[in-house]
Amino acid sequence: MNLSAATRRRQAGFTLRRQAGFTMVELAVVAAMIAILAAMAVPVARYSLRRQRELELRHQLRTMREAIDKYKQLSDAGLIPLEIGGEGYPPELEKLVEGVDLVGQVKKKQRFLRRIPVDPTTGKAEWGLRSYQDEPDSFSWGGQNVYDVYSLSEQKGLDGSYYKAW
Repeated sequence: MNLSAATRRRQAGFTLRRQAGFTMVELAVVAAMIAILAAMAVPVARYSLRRQRELELRHQLRTMREAIDKYKQLSDAGLIPLEIGGEGYPPELEKLVEGVDLVGQVKKKQRFLRRIPVDPTTGKAEWGLRSYQDEPDSFSWGGQNVYDVYSLSEQKGLDGSYYKAW
């Protein structure tokens, strides 16, 4: 079998052109693999976002509860005048942002929060309040003082408990 040089070149060129691209089957397999990976990544991303919101909620609750406790400590030490029925707790959440004048301190205002934080589960700076006189598991505020805060969200956390029970 003696092939001419021109025929051999044509066959070699044809073979090179065939091997240079991808077939439709190869492209379909790659697209299917990308789709499977994306389908697996979406639930993981949702879980991560939800977990991040829950961590943020825990942080916001801790920050406000620490501010309430600091207010109570200063009140018990006699540096904040007691209000009737207040038991030494702030009368409202905004008082922690506005601040109070400390007894015996000239022009010194003590602030406990820079701003009322946003609840990451509701997207609003609104929180449920409990007063010292309320039941520990109550979801209605008596209005006397701010003893505790909780989320107003009706959603459940990843652990199965309601956010408002945290």
